[in-house]
Amino acid sequence: AGFKQIKELWTPIFDVFDQCGVKFALEVHPTEIAFDYYSTQKLLEVFEYRETLGINFDPSHLIWQGMDPIQVIRALGGEAIFHVHAKDTKIDPINAPIDGTLDYRPYGDEIHRSWIFRSIGYGHDELFWKDFVSQLRLVGYDYVLSIEHEDSLMSKNEGLVKACDVLKRAITFEDKMTEARWF
Repeated sequence: AGFKQIKELWTPIFDVFDQCGVKFALEVHPTEIAFDYYSTQKLLEVFEYRETLGINFDPSHLIWQGMDPIQVIRALGGEAIFHVHAKDTKIDPINAPIDGTLDYRPYGDEIHRSWIFRSIGYGHDELFWKDFVSQLRLVGYDYVLSIEHEDSLMSKNEGLVKACDVLKRAITFEDKMTEARWF
């Protein structure tokens, strides 16, 4: 019943979005109606894959829940992804096995949390981010990677510089290859 009620409430809003050419990207997050692959697909399905409704893909929220963002990218496909946040999460190897990953302790209690938002490269290595960017390209996403800094262990400037450093090496494509070539 939840998705049907949302459709009833949101349809007039999306009708206006359609008229104005506005696209709405819902951030898939554990506190939202769409928080995982199933709920995201269900929401898109209820709205009959409306062109003005898509998602803001933030891999940190999926990692936080124990999902693999690379596989979710492939499962969703590029048409559903309107925007991408470049943000990482580190699962704590000591706390997570005890409390699970849906830990809602205050963000400032980092030492006791099961997970923590990290700057790019401090939750997953550069190879992960190269694969992440490649998977986005495979599904047809060719738009912005927006760095979102919520790493409480480093300053905003330091987090931005470090994230840019990793992403510069992960985004190494100059042009899109249009046909297979062998040399």
